[in-house]
Amino acid sequence: MARSSTLNVAVIGVGRMGADHVRRIQEVVSGARVSAVVDADAERASAVAARAGGCAAYTDPAAALAAADVDAVLVASSSPAHEAALLAALAHDLPVLCEKPLTPDPASALRVLEAEQRLGRRRIQVGFMRRYDPEYVRLEQLLRTGRLGRPLLLHHRHRNVSAPPGWASELLITDSLVHEMDVTRWLLGQEITAVTVLRPTPSRDAADGIQDPQFVVLETDGGVIADAEIFVNCGFGYQVQAEAVCERGTARVGDGHAMVTQTAGRWGGTIAQDYLERFEDAYDRELRAWIDSVRHGTATGPTAWDGYAAAAVCAAGVRSLTEGGRVEVELPERPALYG
Repeated sequence: MARSSTLNVAVIGVGRMGADHVRRIQEVVSGARVSAVVDADAERASAVAARAGGCAAYTDPAAALAAADVDAVLVASSSPAHEAALLAALAHDLPVLCEKPLTPDPASALRVLEAEQRLGRRRIQVGFMRRYDPEYVRLEQLLRTGRLGRPLLLHHRHRNVSAPPGWASELLITDSLVHEMDVTRWLLGQEITAVTVLRPTPSRDAADGIQDPQFVVLETDGGVIADAEIFVNCGFGYQVQAEAVCERGTARVGDGHAMVTQTAGRWGGTIAQDYLERFEDAYDRELRAWIDSVRHGTATGPTAWDGYAAAAVCAAGVRSLTEGGRVEVELPERPALYG
């Protein structure tokens, strides 16, 4: 489309994440407008549409994607619904920003990957927003320069105040730790080849039967060992941190020390309470970059291959969680479309 044109975006799924993206398109970024919202809850879809200036509200994604005033799609529905929405968008040859994960498992992710390859051009960007967080961007750039030597180890921490109701142990991997799967690949420029999930004593604040926390060890094809603590009922805040240990130094992000106060005999700062607060700037940057790329007719950002690779690593992690031991990751050769 012409660079001067306003991008008409259909947002599929307007729960907390989707509604925040609607706000972001309407109030924060430029070059786009929300032309349609879709949600299985008709009342919620209508309410969000009204707040977005009275755009069309649908309960059926297919009807929204067939509308004449839809140029692009943002998928923020629950992950089991992603495959159908993505395949429909590809059938209409529409560019898509799909919230993570691409799909919940590698089999469905592969079907999406193959559909995009048949189309012959990249249309899907996956919402791994940490690639747009300024701290993570600086860390990736530093590692790429080689000034610290080769990376040897990579440490991650991922903590939430509390898990949503109804969560299962495997969701700690497929819905939360999927970010660490992707950012490890991106920071290192390496594929993950094996996963081992260790099971510490569960927290008493976790729901019955939920293995929380978990400690995950990742091996890469470049010989780096990465570990990730995932703790979704820590109780005190939302923390995402990473530290690269290299031959000639270390680099760490996510400490959250933007401002430290000293008063009344104490010093300290604040801890973000959820992902929308911690990564607000990253989401803004991600959406702005996606809108610009679509309006300019280019494809940037995390690809469907990145989404598929993360799904394959998560599947290995779930298998290690349930069966125990080290599980190798099976990946086919990267298709030329994503080279």
